[in-house]
Amino acid sequence: MPKTIQDNISIDIVKGIALTTFIFVGSLYLPVIGLFFFLLIPLPIFFYRSKLGRKAGAVVLVASIILMVLIVGRISFDVFFLIELLLLGFVLSELIEFNLSISKTVLYSCGLVLSAGIFGLFFYSSIFNVRVIAFISEYIAENLKLTIALYEKMGMPEETVSIFASSLENMQYIIVRIFPAMAMVSSFFIALITLFIAKPILKARGLFYPDFGSLNLWKVPDSFVWGAIGCGLMLVLPERTIKMISLNGLIIFMTIYFFQGMAIVSFFFEKKHFPPVVRFFLYILILVQQIIVPIIICLGFSDIWLNYRKIGIKQGI
Repeated sequence: MPKTIQDNISIDIVKGIALTTFIFVGSLYLPVIGLFFFLLIPLPIFFYRSKLGRKAGAVVLVASIILMVLIVGRISFDVFFLIELLLLGFVLSELIEFNLSISKTVLYSCGLVLSAGIFGLFFYSSIFNVRVIAFISEYIAENLKLTIALYEKMGMPEETVSIFASSLENMQYIIVRIFPAMAMVSSFFIALITLFIAKPILKARGLFYPDFGSLNLWKVPDSFVWGAIGCGLMLVLPERTIKMISLNGLIIFMTIYFFQGMAIVSFFFEKKHFPPVVRFFLYILILVQQIIVPIIICLGFSDIWLNYRKIGIKQGI
């Protein structure tokens, strides 16, 4: 059985609730740096569920959700999404006890949480008589306006801000229609970030953390390539609904191949003995420089034919 530590359980519950609430407030009210807090939201729940067990971890989860709603004063889309992230941390901690591969751990946890989110959205819409699409569209419109305001505060050129403002309607239209893929992709990223950050924390405390093996040897099953190609081909069809479905699918597949590309990059960083500090800055550069991201995706996609690592790789899923 995974090891848990339950000394001073009441104090730990209070600490977990306080830390989760602090990160929530930072993600909601701090400009720019709030994104960093946002990425960390599942971590306290993950840690305290792993440390205290299911029942005490659930207390931290539920109490944190109640506090979040009380602080904001209503169940806005921001709060709804943050509740999803708290649930993601709890589900990840549940699933690591099964010693699954990292692919299955992330896929199952994101699938469960997103399914719960879809149910929650429709439940909310039925109670408050709000259409789900209208609810999402209004949230996206508000955030686009906040983005413009942030650009103005940052002193961006007036021409750039006006161009951005003039394309708000088009951007809103596109984002609403690719929202399913964006929700899934962001869930994948945050789940992985949570697992990576949690590893040294849990091991330092003597808590259970599964052996996922060498992640730089991870590979997408070969059959996935046909899904990506199929989504790409369907984009040329005239039917708008099919276009939107295929675009969402393509975004998800490209994200998966981005992860494979990063595994290849990590493999060669290790092979060439790059110092950890250099690796860290290169990873940040990859994420910040958007022009590099398509190159990493192409690297992962073409690995099915070129096998850059030249080794037999066990399937990750």
